[in-house]
Amino acid sequence: MTDAARLCYTFPMTKERTTMKKTFVTDMPNHIGAFLKASRCFAKHGVNITRVSYNKAVDSHKLFIDAEGTAEQLLNAAGELTDIGYLTQEEARDRRVYVMEFKLRDVPGSVMTILEHISDFAFNISYISSQDVVEGYRGFKIGVVSDDPEKVERFLAVARRHCEVSLVDYNPAERVYDNSLFYSNFVTELAALMDIDSAHKEELLVNANLAMQQLDESGVLPYRTFDTISRFSELLAESRGANFRPRVSRHTVTPNTEIVLIEPPCGSNTAVIKSFDKYLFVDSGYGCYREEMLTLLRSLIPNYDTCDKSLFVTHADVDHIGLLPEFPVVYAGVDSAECMRLARQGKDDLREQVVLHKPYIRICKILTDCPTAAPETIRVIGEAAKNDGDPLERTGSFDFGDLHFELYQGAGGHLKGENVLIDYTNRLVFSGDIFVNLKDMTPQQADYNRCAPILMTSVDTDPKLCLAERRALFARLGAGTWQIFGGHGAKKTYTLNVGE
Repeated sequence: MTDAARLCYTFPMTKERTTMKKTFVTDMPNHIGAFLKASRCFAKHGVNITRVSYNKAVDSHKLFIDAEGTAEQLLNAAGELTDIGYLTQEEARDRRVYVMEFKLRDVPGSVMTILEHISDFAFNISYISSQDVVEGYRGFKIGVVSDDPEKVERFLAVARRHCEVSLVDYNPAERVYDNSLFYSNFVTELAALMDIDSAHKEELLVNANLAMQQLDESGVLPYRTFDTISRFSELLAESRGANFRPRVSRHTVTPNTEIVLIEPPCGSNTAVIKSFDKYLFVDSGYGCYREEMLTLLRSLIPNYDTCDKSLFVTHADVDHIGLLPEFPVVYAGVDSAECMRLARQGKDDLREQVVLHKPYIRICKILTDCPTAAPETIRVIGEAAKNDGDPLERTGSFDFGDLHFELYQGAGGHLKGENVLIDYTNRLVFSGDIFVNLKDMTPQQADYNRCAPILMTSVDTDPKLCLAERRALFARLGAGTWQIFGGHGAKKTYTLNVGE
């Protein structure tokens, strides 16, 4: 099989009839009928196309096709893709793109009739995007290039005999990439920045495309997606090795307990609590900084390799769990523990189950070398949340050294399973990402934190709910001066006077 039709994963040689979904990354000539021929190939083998993404402003040859069928059907279709012949035709400079939305039944070959008519009218396809199935129908957006509006109207009249179709507004990208920046080159550059092996480059390519398509559908121009992914990768790479310079501060809690707060340029904070002769880490940053963090920790903790240490995970986002393999014991709430188990099993974790977040999280896992937790190391603390409408629900308690924490779980505004630790005696809070100190970040931290909202549309699953959780958190704090350690940014000193 050549690069003309590459499968993201290897299909098992089996005759099981269980259907599966796979992504084909195809290189097609930018000519009339190219996708029609590919569609015929899939239909011939009973394979259903579930997603198509093509954007000429980004790459005039790369077409992403998500297809569903048995392993055997998908393998057979993949084999034929390399044998497909494509027509050629020069493009006219004065043509414009007409984007049409078709409501098609979600069955194998449903798009073929439309593609055949497009071919009959000699239209060149410049944009394809399919959407989720709703009540047995799938929305297909197809952009065709033409300099003849009357010809487009005639085509629409023919197409409407077969399905509902409408002409939609289309604002092409104001910035067109140079032809040298194809998806493959883009991914190669990212892989070089973060030392990604060839086995993960294909997955990186597919998820970069998924992120682009999702944001394109929401009105974000394609170039912004790729600029942001590039900037995110550059920030990660710029802070490696000798350039890993986190802000480190020390904070006294009791005569027997102190906290060292490590704020890396990218990723979550790591708070190291030393109480008597034991160490509890709260979150642990990105996996790509493992060696840098170990060097730093050994300078801060002389007996680091042999000391009694454990990790508490406020929530199982990629940027909080980078040092999981370092700890013989990993404490987590019920949902965070489940999130780590799903990741270990190769399934969608709780963040990846959010459609808009999945491509970004997959990209992030690849670029940051995200580890998984060995099941025997996980210790579940607290009870499952009742989800009774309380934005911050008490689920248990947790003791470490001379600290006594009440354990609270948020309602999922940032991520399902997010936990907060509150020590009322010592007025100490570890809030995870329910609260981050945006007002006190280093310039590098601020730059990094601007990337995720673009790629995920929001770092929070439900921004309004997350706001309610933050308000509930501060409402639970009594009078006095508190030390609040958020997931990002410096420690916040918060004073509440009696009667306020």
